[in-house]
Amino acid sequence: MKEKIQMTTPLVEMDGDEMTRILWKMIKDELILPFVDLKTEYYDLGLVKRDETRDQITIESAEATKKYGVAVKCATITPNAQRMTEYNLHEMWKSPNGTIRSILDGTVFRTPITIPSIKPAVKNWELPITIARHAYGDVYKSVELRVDEPGVAKLVFDGESGKHEEVVIQNFKGAGVLQGMHNLDKSIRSFAHSCFKFALDSHQDVWFSTKDTISKKYDAQFKVIFEEVFEEYKAEFEKQGLEYFYTLIDDAVARVIRSKGGYIWACKNYDGDVMSDMVSTAFGSLAMMTSVLVSPDGNYEYEAAHGTVTRHYYRYLENNKDISVTSTNPMATIFAWSGALRKRGEKDGNQELQNFGDQLEAACFDTLNEGICTKDLVNLMEGITPKAVNSAEFIGAIRERLEKRLG
Repeated sequence: MKEKIQMTTPLVEMDGDEMTRILWKMIKDELILPFVDLKTEYYDLGLVKRDETRDQITIESAEATKKYGVAVKCATITPNAQRMTEYNLHEMWKSPNGTIRSILDGTVFRTPITIPSIKPAVKNWELPITIARHAYGDVYKSVELRVDEPGVAKLVFDGESGKHEEVVIQNFKGAGVLQGMHNLDKSIRSFAHSCFKFALDSHQDVWFSTKDTISKKYDAQFKVIFEEVFEEYKAEFEKQGLEYFYTLIDDAVARVIRSKGGYIWACKNYDGDVMSDMVSTAFGSLAMMTSVLVSPDGNYEYEAAHGTVTRHYYRYLENNKDISVTSTNPMATIFAWSGALRKRGEKDGNQELQNFGDQLEAACFDTLNEGICTKDLVNLMEGITPKAVNSAEFIGAIRERLEKRLG
């Protein structure tokens, strides 16, 4: 065995919950630690620890990401009422992803992992489509009211200068619901900068879509800010032969379906949440979707786009923690590690570490292209005879091919 690849700056490592937490340790033990002298600043973002620390550990992990510049995160539980009881929580803690995104002021870029044997459901898609999701505001920071009688609902703003503005939302004649959303020029501007920087780094066009014809102030402000920010990148876009294209969200959906792919589709928060699942499923599987949070000042946090795979975790527990009973796809989590290690190498000028990230991904593709896969991919593969294996066997097969590649 060759000497382990050295690191000079640590990664911020954010552990998670349930089945992905089990896979996290397996990936480290089998695919990282035998080859890399891994340096991380570790934060346990499992729900138990978040509850113990009153979620302070989530804030600390985000601040550490700002310090070190690169993080890798395992999937985590965002608790609901059922989880409150199950984990005996002190509080229904907010989404750790939402907290981290807010602190980093970042944009989420999600890209499907594609292989030749899995054809997209949209037959003309030839290249991956990257969803850039604005990670602040809109419905995710909204306030809501349920009204049960007639009355007047108003949107009111009282400025520090004494300025007072109000508009009537609705004269309710009976029961109903209302919702108030907001966004910030600063956050929208950061979103635009992140999209254009990521496009130049990855050499892809940017499509941006809202509904400014209907939302003449809210959505229109997104459009205005994107156009202003693009002026700073226009010359470099032209130099690289790239395009920035704006259209309405409904037109964008139609164009995306007709396109060949190979671009960044920038979406507001809710649109990006929905469209990333549509794109990942159409390309094959949510388990084959990478996710990276990019801040405008150049900090990166890599994770899988999916959740904690609760159903597989319960099956694992019911079978005395026997990993052989599950066939959970670890690809997106492996790619979170490979992406983070490669970016750490880029920032530190560590070519060996960059190469390791590339070779780890190549070993994953070697394994899948030989038909060795988890059960979720079996019915999607064409042109080869797939062999379904459990999670441990799949990771073991990747390790064999990684060892060959590393010589």
